[in-house]
Amino acid sequence: MAYRPKDTQERIVHRLKITKGHLEKVIKMIEEDAYCIDVLHQMQAAEAALEKTEGVILENHLKTCTADAIKEGKTDEAISEIMNVFKKNI
Repeated sequence: MAYRPKDTQERIVHRLKITKGHLEKVIKMIEEDAYCIDVLHQMQAAEAALEKTEGVILENHLKTCTADAIKEGKTDEAISEIMNVFKKNI
């Protein structure tokens, strides 16, 4: 398990709760047959919230796990690990 300072973990959980709220709103909007464009806007808000959460997690990983791996001489492995995450998104 990766090290996450308490404040970082709290930020991650907070952002995930925001995302959960957006998703719950999307579900409610679909159930209530809301206007499609309004649903799409709400979905975009959920996506943005997830992206912000990813940013917090990535920042923590770079500052902790990646920095430690580089100090241990595992630079190529650390970079490869991060690149593989981004290659999956392409």
